[in-house]
Amino acid sequence: MAATMTGLLAAAPAAAETLVMDTAVLRGLDKVTGRVRTIEAPVGERVRFGSLELLVQACRQRPPEEPPESAAFVYAWEHPPDRPAHEVFVGWMFASSPALHAMEHPVYDVWVLSCDDPGSAPD
Repeated sequence: MAATMTGLLAAAPAAAETLVMDTAVLRGLDKVTGRVRTIEAPVGERVRFGSLELLVQACRQRPPEEPPESAAFVYAWEHPPDRPAHEVFVGWMFASSPALHAMEHPVYDVWVLSCDDPGSAPD
């Protein structure tokens, strides 16, 4: 899996052109209930949304002087009741083009809104 992840990370914008952030701001839609939730997902920490478990491995954002773009590398697993967990998504999600590499799931939609660095103080 490390070789695959390395190859996928290489597909993201070059690190020199982006800011590496430590939190992804995701939006989740439960298609059954119609509820929408904003999810703050710290890089490297697992978060839950319904029966999904999400893990953001990287979140990058263009500098303010560039056209806006945020991208997050996300793993998603579904934990259905009485069955083992299974992977439903792995890859980069782009805020400016949510349909470019969308998570396809019958109950949930998840997409990236932005990247954030909550530890940084405003100027």
